[in-house]
Amino acid sequence: MNELSSDYTGCPALIYDLDGNHLGNTIVTYYEKAALRIEIREIPSTLSPGAACRVLILASPSPCEYQGRVIKEGQRFQIAMYMGQVKENRGTARYKINIAAMIENLIYDGRAYPLYSRLKVTILNISKSGVRLSGPKHSLMDGDRFQMRMNISGNDKLLIADVVNRIDLAGDASEYGCRFLIGSERVV
Repeated sequence: MNELSSDYTGCPALIYDLDGNHLGNTIVTYYEKAALRIEIREIPSTLSPGAACRVLILASPSPCEYQGRVIKEGQRFQIAMYMGQVKENRGTARYKINIAAMIENLIYDGRAYPLYSRLKVTILNISKSGVRLSGPKHSLMDGDRFQMRMNISGNDKLLIADVVNRIDLAGDASEYGCRFLIGSERVV
């Protein structure tokens, strides 16, 4: 079993119910590794203390997913993680989300090349291993590596991903299945 092993303070976090419904976004304000707890800035209004939820933390080197229960101590909110409920990379649940993002750079041979015009995309779903994007038709090809910037609860996050597959839709849009890279927040 993995446990909280990184400093997640300041990381954006996406919160879902156990059925995969997106409840809201927040920021990790503190983590307690020994007790498997994270403190968060706020909880979605639909969650109450004691409620079970899933949290996708957009952490470095790669996103991670936990399941836990909401705890309120005074004015502070925490999510106590279930021991043994850390999700592994393969077969992770994908969560629906509708967040705008920008692809800023393409990466080739370990170097980032800025795009002349940033590519606006929409994140359709996300997991700790990847994302599905919607964007202009033929903007990305299978195997393209890129840097993508997204903003969650006022916190910018820069992630690197590879395009695994592309589906061209009717009209001028395509969907892109992408996989996050380990160490994706490091400067290339």
